[in-house]
Amino acid sequence: MTAPADPRQAAGPPRVSLCVGDESSLGPLARVLAASLPATAFLALDGDLGAGKTTFTKALAAAAGIDPTDVVSPTFGLVHIHPLPAGHPAEQLVHADLYRLAGPQDLVELGWDEIVAGPGWVVAEWATRIADSLPEERLDVGIVIESETGRRFEIRCRGVRHRAVIERLRALPGASID
Repeated sequence: MTAPADPRQAAGPPRVSLCVGDESSLGPLARVLAASLPATAFLALDGDLGAGKTTFTKALAAAAGIDPTDVVSPTFGLVHIHPLPAGHPAEQLVHADLYRLAGPQDLVELGWDEIVAGPGWVVAEWATRIADSLPEERLDVGIVIESETGRRFEIRCRGVRHRAVIERLRALPGASID
């Protein structure tokens, strides 16, 4: 008789799903991410308008020691760079809003190759707009509106660099891999 399959070994990239009841409940997710991300990390955010992509980025920034009031949507500037506290291995958090891009060809004008070369964390809102130019090593973070305040975060690991992050997120209360 064979043992039941471990769902953590399910086909496809390692993943986790987490429900967050409201903005104030983002802290645990953000703290685990801030403590687990490698010095060079890419988070590809996707979700409907108003899903909370910038709010998520503010929570991650706060968990890493950046004043969250300094983090605003980079819709018009496209890219904001926030230095991380002295001695932090990632050095900076790059917050990009790619909504206004017509496609990957617009990345050249932004100096995208230099931005993603690291070290640092790159958090890219509307990442699907540049799907063919996303780094192979990344976390895909889908934010689904569940209610007026509730959100479901569907996080998938692409490549191997972020697998430990997924394992740590799976340990959070309410995490699932369905």
